[in-house]
Amino acid sequence: MSSEKRIAIFISFSGQGGVERMVCSLAGGMVAAGYAVDMILIKAQGEHVDAIPEGVRVIKLKARHTLTSLPELVRYLRRQRPAALLAAKHRAMKVAVVARWLAGSHTRLVGRLGTTVSAALEGQGWLRRVLWYSSMRFYYRWVDQIIAVSEGVAEDVRRITLLPAEQVRVVCNPVITPTLYAQAAETVDHPWLQAGADIPVILGAGRFTRQKDFDTLIRAFARLRRERPCRLLILGEGKLRPALEALVIELGLEDDVALPGFATNPYAAMARAQLFVLSSRWEGSPNVLTEAMALGVPVVATDCPSGPKEILQHGQYGKLVAMGDVEGLAKAMAETLDKPLPAAQLQAAVSDYGVAASTRGYLDALGLGAAN
Repeated sequence: MSSEKRIAIFISFSGQGGVERMVCSLAGGMVAAGYAVDMILIKAQGEHVDAIPEGVRVIKLKARHTLTSLPELVRYLRRQRPAALLAAKHRAMKVAVVARWLAGSHTRLVGRLGTTVSAALEGQGWLRRVLWYSSMRFYYRWVDQIIAVSEGVAEDVRRITLLPAEQVRVVCNPVITPTLYAQAAETVDHPWLQAGADIPVILGAGRFTRQKDFDTLIRAFARLRRERPCRLLILGEGKLRPALEALVIELGLEDDVALPGFATNPYAAMARAQLFVLSSRWEGSPNVLTEAMALGVPVVATDCPSGPKEILQHGQYGKLVAMGDVEGLAKAMAETLDKPLPAAQLQAAVSDYGVAASTRGYLDALGLGAAN
């Protein structure tokens, strides 16, 4: 296939994050649109490597870090001359800018940001913030287009970089796929989610990190549990597991809170829960919130920067709670369990997050249209 119909995606598959899953869906959409897609992997770790769609050429770099992958990316650009290069995340964008210059390439360069940078760097120290912001201001002006996953992320990027508004655009994540519904229909082993179970199950999911703030979710659940029978299931893994397990014991919730670990297929459990809760301190556009709504599951979320408010349309499709507000979160969960929105209404609210719509947005940013 000619270089005019080849798209390169420069990314690190380093774990179990939603970015990898999103990129796999996007790559599949690009192949369906008639493009040859090269997935250039800085790292190739985690189960999502095996989920890369058929028809995508995988190029695993020898470098162990994004910054040291520069020589290999330069050689790729010189030899393959793709029509466009999509760099996912900040470090990949920086390397791609330099690589394009060294390669003497005219390949269109698009970068993707999936988080609200200022919120993620809050409390990190002034020097780290200054260095990060300075690098964004310098490198991003050489990127042809920045894709932000939400308007909040886009506004944050424009504020930090002072880029023209038209250089930063919003494209929704390709979250809703046929695979999502197929996995949701699979059987689930957890006893709390079996047919006939009469105690409501509240679900949380994500990495056990400060960002996800499952501490607040567990404390809010403890308040709710005083008022009614219910159970909390949090899918995920991470460095804060010991602290979260200790909190469960401290609050006497061992019989009603379960942390079963990372789930390759979280959607079977999600589809059977009575409520999904996002308790994050910051996000870009939280895929799990969109996925829950696509499955018709009622949701509650913190009003964190920046995606939940946009997805829930300012609380129209799910209650928004201040970050870290234990009492407010408990109240919102109780009210949603009592009066859940209809599944069809939730599903309609996230219709823009399908693979076809997202792929069209990405192709437009890449300066391309459907190839077939």
